[in-house]
Amino acid sequence: MNDIVIRYIKQFRTFSGILFLIALTELGCDRKSVNNTLNDELNGNYNTGIAEKLLIERLNGYSKVTIINPWQGADNVNLVYNLVKRDTIFPTELDSSDVIFVPIRSIVCMSTTHLAMISALGEDRSVSGVSGTGYVFSESLTKRIEEGSILDVGYDSGLNKELMLSISPDIVMMYGIGSESAGYVGKIKELGIKIIFNADYLETDPLGKAEWIKLFGALYCKEDMADSIFKSELQLYDSLRLLIADKISVKPKVLLGLPYKDTWYVSPGNSFISKIISDAGGVYLWKDTQSAFSMPYGIENVYIDALKADYWLNIGSIKSGSEIAAVDERLTKLPCYLTGNLFNNNRRITSNGGNDYWESGTLFPHLILEDIAAIIHPEIFYGHELFFYQKILKN
Repeated sequence: MNDIVIRYIKQFRTFSGILFLIALTELGCDRKSVNNTLNDELNGNYNTGIAEKLLIERLNGYSKVTIINPWQGADNVNLVYNLVKRDTIFPTELDSSDVIFVPIRSIVCMSTTHLAMISALGEDRSVSGVSGTGYVFSESLTKRIEEGSILDVGYDSGLNKELMLSISPDIVMMYGIGSESAGYVGKIKELGIKIIFNADYLETDPLGKAEWIKLFGALYCKEDMADSIFKSELQLYDSLRLLIADKISVKPKVLLGLPYKDTWYVSPGNSFISKIISDAGGVYLWKDTQSAFSMPYGIENVYIDALKADYWLNIGSIKSGSEIAAVDERLTKLPCYLTGNLFNNNRRITSNGGNDYWESGTLFPHLILEDIAAIIHPEIFYGHELFFYQKILKN
């Protein structure tokens, strides 16, 4: 068992202590049976293995990063970024306007979900701006925000162009949500600041999301470190998944979400959370659906299927059963409500609403897997202390 796995175990706790250590030993940490070609260099490609939206190619004197269909509904859209190391011979085949010089020294993140990967690489000091600083969970980054070292740059029509220009970051890390994002993207480009899109939120496999740390590894010239972090997370996740599969005999049904007004936006069966529920030994009620978007359903339609649910997870911002009743009294008649099997992913949350589930949970999905498995299979994970989740009391 390598040192990084041991370090993760100490830092993030194990599930069922010795049982996890035994499982890692018995199942092996080399993961030879799954994706055994991960991170091999084949034909110059830095194989990302699981991530479907990211390709990193090591070429002559630089790295070529391709982000594939980086927003919902994109088709045959490939964004290419060339990363050239500082103080090296500039590749003659490249146009300097299309180049990002690495390691980057300053970054603005338009989503707080990217911060955990930067922190994991020890590069907190490079973060100069964030869109929505109030939603940051990280203690170290929050401290820098309070000190004024990290500034809130706003978003879309509220984008503070003057502030962005004064920060003058090496790059702005964006996430694309379609044509509506074109306006503020154009505003940033007008300032002469380089932009790179991040599409990790579109990955349907939780390990595919985590693998985007390799993009940050390339940006900070810490490829080996990023690769080691990802490999260790992959080993932890798969060891846990295999242990669950070996121990369970039943698969409880799981309901997700909460209606907004008269519509319930249902995560499709090809979403990352559906995959985690399956790996945790559960059955997501809409596991057989396929969509690139959240699917809008009427409350009545969801209610009929929800009657079959054994557990209800990820219930919006809910902290008590009375809040569920306030949304729709009928929801309190669901069997999963009556049995008290209500758990929300908001245990690690700041007073401003910053939720660590969306920060470190993106990089360390084994912690989400562990929590959900402990919730729906308490017979296996007796005594487990939930990390991201908390039980919601009916009254």
